[in-house]
Amino acid sequence: MEMAKVVRNWWSHSKTVVLIWSICIAIYFSLLRLALNNSSSLGYTSTIDSPVSNMEQRSRLYDKMERDLDENGPAFLKHGGTTQSLSLSDIFTLKDGSVKPVHKAANPPVRANVLYLSPEYSVPISESAKQVFHPYFGKAIWFQNSSLYHFSMFHASHHIVPVPATEDEIEAEATAVGAVAEGLCPLKIVLDRVVLTSTGVLLGCWQVISGPDPVTIRAKLRSALPRAPEKQLYDDAILHTSFARLLGHPKVSSTEPSKELHVSHELVARLNSIIRGAEVVISELWYVEEYDVLALALDGRMKERRFRLGCKRT
Repeated sequence: MEMAKVVRNWWSHSKTVVLIWSICIAIYFSLLRLALNNSSSLGYTSTIDSPVSNMEQRSRLYDKMERDLDENGPAFLKHGGTTQSLSLSDIFTLKDGSVKPVHKAANPPVRANVLYLSPEYSVPISESAKQVFHPYFGKAIWFQNSSLYHFSMFHASHHIVPVPATEDEIEAEATAVGAVAEGLCPLKIVLDRVVLTSTGVLLGCWQVISGPDPVTIRAKLRSALPRAPEKQLYDDAILHTSFARLLGHPKVSSTEPSKELHVSHELVARLNSIIRGAEVVISELWYVEEYDVLALALDGRMKERRFRLGCKRT
C-alpha cells in the first residue's frame, strides 16, 4: 500500500511538471511568433528572411563583380556591352574625347522603383570619385548626377519586358508603392566596397546595418505590383548604386592593356581608401516613370513620385 501511494504521488507530481513545462513552451513560442510578426510589420528583417544569408549572398555577388574586370578585361575600351543588355553606343556617344549621353525615348516608359540617396551623402561620394578618376579620364567619363544617386529595387515595366499601362493603372501602381513605403522603416547601410566592372561601370556595393533588407523590399514591391515582369534586372539581394561610367583610355604613359588595367585597379583602390565604410541612411522610395532609356542614370526625361519610409505598422 505504501509503495502504491508513492507511485501515485510520483505520477501526480510528474503530470504537474509536464503540464507546467508544456504551458511554458507554448507561451515561449507564442511570444516568439508575436515578436517576429511585429518585426516584420515594422519593415525590419527577421530570421525568417535569413538576414545572414542575404548578407552573404551580397558578398558573393560583390566578389564576382570585383573579379569581372580581370576575368573579362576592360570591354568598355572596345565599346562593348554595358548594363541592362544595352551596348555603350546605345547610351553614350564619344565625340572629340568628350562623353555625351544618348537620350532615346522609352516606349512604353520604364517604371522603376528605387531607393533614393540624398545629396547629404551622395555629394561627398561624387566629389571623391571625381577627385580620383577625373585626372586620368578627363572627358572620357560620365559621372552620375549626385542629385540622382539611387538603388534600383524593382521594375513595374522595363525595356526588356515592357508592360504598357494606362494613366489610371500607373496611378494605382504609384499608390501601391506609396503604401509599401509607408510600412517600411529607413535603412542604415554601409559602403562595403567600390568595384569597376568590365563594362566600365564604377559601382558602390552596400550592406545593410539596420532596417529592411533589399530582399524584403523587393518581395513587398512584387506583391504590390502583380503585373510587373517576372524576370527583374537584378538579383534580389543586391544593393548597389552607380557612381560613374568609363568610356575611354586612362591617361598613362603606356597604352599597354596590362598597364591600363593596373591603373584602373589602383584608382579603385584609392577611392576605396577614401569612402569605403561610409554609413548613410535611406529614407525615401521613388516610383519613377523614365520617358528616356536609363533616364535616372543619364539625366533624361522622367517623372518621379517620392515616398517617405514611414515605419508604420500595418
